[in-house]
Amino acid sequence: MPNSGIEQRADLTFIRYGSVWEDADVLCRALAPVAKGKRLLSIASAGDNALALLTLDPREVTAVDLNPAQLACLDLRLAAFQALDHAGVLGFLGVRPEPRRQKLYEILRLRLQPATRSFWDAQPEALATGVIHAGKLERFLWRYQWLLSRLVHSPAAIEELLSEKDKAERRRYFSQVWDSWRWRLLNRIVFSKAVLGSQGRDPEFFRHTATDVTSGPRRRLDAVMQRPTHRNPYLTYHLTGNFSAAALPTFLRPEHFKAIRSRSQRVTLCLGKAEEAPGKFHGFNLSNIFEYMGPAQHQASYLGLLAKARPGARLAYWNLHVERRCPPSASARVRPLGKLAASLHAQDQSWPYGSFNLDEVRPA
Repeated sequence: MPNSGIEQRADLTFIRYGSVWEDADVLCRALAPVAKGKRLLSIASAGDNALALLTLDPREVTAVDLNPAQLACLDLRLAAFQALDHAGVLGFLGVRPEPRRQKLYEILRLRLQPATRSFWDAQPEALATGVIHAGKLERFLWRYQWLLSRLVHSPAAIEELLSEKDKAERRRYFSQVWDSWRWRLLNRIVFSKAVLGSQGRDPEFFRHTATDVTSGPRRRLDAVMQRPTHRNPYLTYHLTGNFSAAALPTFLRPEHFKAIRSRSQRVTLCLGKAEEAPGKFHGFNLSNIFEYMGPAQHQASYLGLLAKARPGARLAYWNLHVERRCPPSASARVRPLGKLAASLHAQDQSWPYGSFNLDEVRPA
């Protein structure tokens, strides 16, 4: 099926991502100028960044996904924000220990859409563990962390890496203690296309990638470890298997709880392709959907999204392994904000992505 979409080539019926691994701080900075009081479209994934966009006070966030399991993750998060306090949300989702998750779910399920309720009723183990850990990718990261802590670095060394240090001390610790041959070997193996495709993502997600998918992510991971680590939620989860109170993704930080809770009714769930979501939008969070497409599909999808864009709208998207940018056929209508995107990407705490792109729709 060389010309078929990813929804026909990969199994999209289970949770691939229990959490979102794109930095919502970067996304919110990119879309803030076009968000307040406006309609935003967001790839749902697990829902973290769709909820983070509520901090920008939009009129609506339409969360779209090809995978109904990912929409179920967002619907459950919405119910948790509406029914629980902040500590309860952290406990139920899996950041903190919580022995009453099943009982809390019985309360939340009454708020869920029927399809979501049926989905989670059949997922007692995921609920018991905490749904932020329920994805295939998170299970892969837990296996990675198990190998790291037993074969490469001790839990004490991991804790030390994640502690607060000045720039010189971070670099010294990385070069003299952390950057061992065992560390490099572990990453060379687990970030290979074969291992990451079968254990963490899906082989079909690598259809359009080059042979080497390991060297870029390994370099970026090493680089992010030499920047401030103590408040980096993505690195903290990657090395320990969970977030921490000091390192939470945007949507779980206590300062955003009230805003997200009060605006949670503004989120609309939509099953299907992003370019088929109803209505017009001023901002787009497109994750890294374009690199799952061939060139012709990328162009068609991008042009379809432009048809949904208001003048001045912004399209934000990442590239992991495949460089996808505004296609030439859309260049007359779009102005890539290259310098701003590069500046935002330099602040990105989520290390896997090779680039961040921000395109602005020209006025009519």
